[in-house]
Amino acid sequence: MRLLPSRQPLCAKQRGLTSRRFYAMRPPMISVVALYHFAPIADTAAVRGPLFAFCEARGIKGTLLLASEGINGTVAGSREALEELVAYIRNWDGFAAMEVKYSNAEAMPFGKLKVRLKREIVTMGVEGIDPRSDVGHYVDPADWNALISDPDTIVIDTRNDFEVQAGTFEGAINPETVSFRQFPAWFDAEAEKLRAEGKTPKFAMFCTGGIRCEKATAYVRAQGFEEVYHLKGGILKYLEQVPPEQSKWQGDCFVFDERELIGHGLELRKPLADKAA
Repeated sequence: MRLLPSRQPLCAKQRGLTSRRFYAMRPPMISVVALYHFAPIADTAAVRGPLFAFCEARGIKGTLLLASEGINGTVAGSREALEELVAYIRNWDGFAAMEVKYSNAEAMPFGKLKVRLKREIVTMGVEGIDPRSDVGHYVDPADWNALISDPDTIVIDTRNDFEVQAGTFEGAINPETVSFRQFPAWFDAEAEKLRAEGKTPKFAMFCTGGIRCEKATAYVRAQGFEEVYHLKGGILKYLEQVPPEQSKWQGDCFVFDERELIGHGLELRKPLADKAA
């Protein structure tokens, strides 16, 4: 039997060099932050330039939307850069409580930086709907399962149909909308049926990060329904905080960047194109 020559153990110096080379070869993990907040911005054009420069100087990419009603967007970069951006925006008057959700990506999921001026930070197209004055009751992820398990609760997924196809909550209604603009008309038709039946149910509504539900629940309350609830922090916060064994989520969560799909623990999932292959 031929004996193989034994390996000599690496000295401390060699181990250190090997370790440094290994970590130097590994690309740093990219952080992603989804953020939004409803608060008045008097001059969005004046805010846009400094905000763009702040992000560009830190290598941040993605899209931020500015409107007179607030800010909305998802951007990516180093964790340090994103935390600086969040602190920068929260320093604006009225933005201290801005909602943010962090996740990770294996590579930069955006090609460039865009800061756009819009009429609405999430487009519903209905005048007079203001989440700052009236909105549904927030429900923490830890309490969400009990709410949607109640047979008297109507659970509504406010996202578009192609998003729902990737995953949704057990028992949720899919309005089968192509865009959020279609939600008011869909709900008006459903509300008419409920009124004809003499029903005044409670509604539990959800979306990816929470912003669409801000407007959707405000709209539903404007139609005279009092018991209106929505998932605080959206699906992303639920997937981050609720363990898979306790979850009522089925499937994956679609996100609007190159990652496409996210699962429990905000784990990156296989893109839709790969799943279809």
